[in-house]
Amino acid sequence: MAAVTGKPIDVHTWSTPNGWKVPIMLEECGIPYRIVPVNIGRGDQMASDFLKISPNNKIPAIVDYDGPGGAPISVFESGAILQYLGRKSGCHYPSEERARTLVDQWLFWQVGGLGPMLGQAHHFRIYAQEKIPYAIERFTTEADRLYRVLDTRLGEAEYLAGDYSIADMACVTWAKFHEKQGIDLAALPNVARWLKAVLARPAVQRGLAAI
Repeated sequence: MAAVTGKPIDVHTWSTPNGWKVPIMLEECGIPYRIVPVNIGRGDQMASDFLKISPNNKIPAIVDYDGPGGAPISVFESGAILQYLGRKSGCHYPSEERARTLVDQWLFWQVGGLGPMLGQAHHFRIYAQEKIPYAIERFTTEADRLYRVLDTRLGEAEYLAGDYSIADMACVTWAKFHEKQGIDLAALPNVARWLKAVLARPAVQRGLAAI
């Protein structure tokens, strides 16, 4: 792992599944950071200053004051942030191309599929003011399919990419809410085993408690 020094990284985030990913990674790698709360419930993400570092007005985003060449850099999108921190630190993101490609596949599976679909299932099941049966069935069914993909993979390997990686960090913050997504882990023993192991990691616990 490469030594990471300098001013703490500013993490603009909130207590959501996407928002927890970055503190978890920073805790796992021992990288100093400072939480800059972005209260999405009151619309802080729409502020002009936040827009400068996150053009899509979404959390999380970071500002690394010791970026490439020693100059500050801002990074938005949780998957891109995890990759950036992995390259910067050499932590939980392999440098060998075949191993890194495996991590990237499961990371993009999460940011392109698991997260958005579980988010929709969560929304329509719990938060939507109008209970729409079609939407609830559609997104719960897709959530179930994705969890079965996850269970199959975790029956082949201890972690998503073999070794523990940023792919696991990206997925665990969503999977911890499986009950609200309508998913019973009784039929998904590999997911249950993995979820328990990842949530037991001290760095994961510190990252979840950071916001």
